[in-house]
Amino acid sequence: MTEFEHIRVDVAGGILTITLHRPEAMNAFTAQMMRELIAAFDRADADDAVRAVIVTGSGERAFCAGADLSAGAATFDYDKSKGFNDGGSPVRADGSIDWDHDGIRDGGGLVSLRIFQCRKPVIGAINGAAVGIGATMTLPMDFRLAADTARYGFVFARRGIVPEAASSWFLPRLVGISTALDWCYSGRLMPAAEAQEAGLIRSVHAPTDLLPAARALAHELTAHSAPVSIALTRQMMWRMMGAPSPIEAHRLDSRLIWSRGASGDAREGVTAFLEKREPTWPDRVSADTPHFSPWLDDLTWSDR
Repeated sequence: MTEFEHIRVDVAGGILTITLHRPEAMNAFTAQMMRELIAAFDRADADDAVRAVIVTGSGERAFCAGADLSAGAATFDYDKSKGFNDGGSPVRADGSIDWDHDGIRDGGGLVSLRIFQCRKPVIGAINGAAVGIGATMTLPMDFRLAADTARYGFVFARRGIVPEAASSWFLPRLVGISTALDWCYSGRLMPAAEAQEAGLIRSVHAPTDLLPAARALAHELTAHSAPVSIALTRQMMWRMMGAPSPIEAHRLDSRLIWSRGASGDAREGVTAFLEKREPTWPDRVSADTPHFSPWLDDLTWSDR
């Protein structure tokens, strides 16, 4: 898999590993990396041999040091830099701004939303500094494991901008509003131990143990469970965090239980249990995932 330049992708043992690969720049985030990450998650969802995704960084210094700042003071002036803008300028001829224009969309947010929509478990193996988008892109991952040398930083206010990548939705849900505000107001770097204490990090490891621990977790999560059930469970749990009432969960649960109860996976799961053997799941994520609920369909720009 050599078509990527700013990431590396490897598939082994049912795990697709994405490695952010700009070690000379501490794996700083670029428009090309954004596009390649989205393509890698598309590949993960389309490949039924892939049961889980791990995202890590190249080298020992950084997972991702944030946005590439090589453009200097104009780094975040995206209408001038065109860094994440493939759809033209949102500035109208009269100087007003079309705030619904595709060209205004945040590149980090496109990555976060793609991870959010993934149908496979996603594990972050945070091998070093995770700063700015390097921190926020990990929030829609299901689990974050970190090296004991890793540092997290939501540094946006220190750069004169604001949190991005939909982090204002994810971060308070993961660590609580007071901790989220503390981290984002101050923009300070925090050690992995503090992030773990707040609930952002699942576990902290010696650097050499990090990827083996992430792989072991991926296998533990997927070894005995039906792939379609995992895909649906991931979407149910994440999306229902924003539901206004448990009745929304009841509606979705009812549809999915009714639908999956008649599936080949359900028959195999019960039969394998009664026969005291490991199941052989017949259904595939790419072909057998229901799409009758708007919660499980891809969202449009107006929705997301």
